[in-house]
Amino acid sequence: MNTQEKLDFSPLDAATISGEEMTRPETTYLKDVWRNLRKRKTAIASLVILALLVFMVLFGPMMNEFNYYSNDYSAANQGPNAVHWFGTDTLGRDLWTRVWVGGRVSLLIAILATVIPYAIGMLIGGVSGYFGGKVDMIIMRLIDVLMGIPSMIYNILLIMVLGSGSISTLVIAFTITGWLGSARTTRGLVLQLKEREFVMASTTLGASPMRIILRHLLPNTLGIIVVGMTMMIPSVIFAEAFLSFIGLGITPPNPSWGQLIKEASEVFKQYPYRFIIPCIFVGLTMLCFNLLGDGLRDALDPRLRS
Repeated sequence: MNTQEKLDFSPLDAATISGEEMTRPETTYLKDVWRNLRKRKTAIASLVILALLVFMVLFGPMMNEFNYYSNDYSAANQGPNAVHWFGTDTLGRDLWTRVWVGGRVSLLIAILATVIPYAIGMLIGGVSGYFGGKVDMIIMRLIDVLMGIPSMIYNILLIMVLGSGSISTLVIAFTITGWLGSARTTRGLVLQLKEREFVMASTTLGASPMRIILRHLLPNTLGIIVVGMTMMIPSVIFAEAFLSFIGLGITPPNPSWGQLIKEASEVFKQYPYRFIIPCIFVGLTMLCFNLLGDGLRDALDPRLRS
């Protein structure tokens, strides 16, 4: 080595070398997802609006002195004013209170009728994808047959048999038909994951099939499943509103957004505010969940991250 090379290259002091020092802040999967989600302004705006809607359906009815069921015929059909902020209906009931109580009912049905079917569908899809063979064939053919008929027909028939008018009836009807799509999605994901090294290692160590499904396979599908759930909630809200509109949903005096729209449609020309206000909240909620689902899909999928 000549003199010039000695000047260009010199040995480092071993005491100054820190080979295991972290070069970037420590992070976790959830922190990484949140950091990527924050880049999606529409998703964050949707999340804020949904948080405000949840706050209002919980505490909005407490902001005035009226309840959702008492009649006051002297105040019937009043437009929005200083006393009744959203106006009143034909029976003089305060629409501010009824809109937020109805939103509480609609969102509760939407969340329960999404979480419960997805939990059932994930379990069935996980079993189908992991075991394969005849088990997979029987489950998939059953799902194919059931999905051949529109789910709304099943819902209407089930509600007619079970009886309409309660939250539990609607949740049961949506649950019986709502697990099909999540089962197919989970089955496809499990087919991809079951050949991975961590599954083979668990099998070699003697883990039972159900332990592998519940502890290893299903948790690795949660990212895509969460996106599917945020996309399904608007569908359930719309389905509940439609069933209430045709008289098979929540029955008076208990309100829901769909039931308020049904009542207002009969007097739309005379009192358009009664129809427009619940329609705005239904449309806004569905839009926000869809935009949030798009943002979550981008944040959870590393191939779509910028």
